[in-house]
Amino acid sequence: MRVYLQCMHFKPKLMAFDLDGTLAESKQRLSADIGELLAHLTHKMPVAVMSGASFKQFESQFLPALPDDANLKNLYLFPTSAAQCYTRQGSAWVPKYDHSFTPVEREVILQALAQCMEETHFSKEPPQLWGERIEDRGAQISFSALGQKAPVEEKEKWKAAHDNERKELYHALVKKLPGLSIRMGGLTSIDITRQGINKAYGIRKLVELTGISVPEMLYVGDALQEGGNDAVVIETGVKTHEVFGPKETAALIEEILAVK
Repeated sequence: MRVYLQCMHFKPKLMAFDLDGTLAESKQRLSADIGELLAHLTHKMPVAVMSGASFKQFESQFLPALPDDANLKNLYLFPTSAAQCYTRQGSAWVPKYDHSFTPVEREVILQALAQCMEETHFSKEPPQLWGERIEDRGAQISFSALGQKAPVEEKEKWKAAHDNERKELYHALVKKLPGLSIRMGGLTSIDITRQGINKAYGIRKLVELTGISVPEMLYVGDALQEGGNDAVVIETGVKTHEVFGPKETAALIEEILAVK
């Protein structure tokens, strides 16, 4: 297992994490161990979590694993690829901003998605679906080839066999919707948000929200390689650390806590 040796001299004042593949397995609930580590981290520094998931997904996948002693006032949640941000105020999670689509924008996107799916032969459903293929998350519209609740092993098999087809759909959408941000996310998904709204936007918003500068932050994700859905944060100049799954993330947090 890789460790944090290359950055041991760097002590971040804020840590931001991807969710699926980094803090938790895809669409799976956060483990109690990771929840405990994050709770400890919230007492040391602000912590942000960024994901293409909806806030509803955060409520079922992420928040239940946090122990009662977590410092929720130090936690920043960025669902829908940072098109929204939620912070804790009193006993509730309240949006700091929300770049949701208007009804007209939503209709344009859904029509374009349907046309591109037809052009790239995605209009035919696979033999089995797990949930909806197209999910309206308010500030993000997401396509998932096997459905939003497909098992990880099924998504991995699909990606190995069909990822070039997903790329065709992605490129068709880029041409059809030039004024929007379109990204391939996770193993089977394509996410659509407003132009310029992505995890890099979330990093910049963290500066406004916390007063901590980008060079003082550390972003942790499992897809920081070129083309990966975390790679966009690199343009901000934030320091990054790539992991291969929650176990490596846990080891990294333990090392950060030991340094702090």
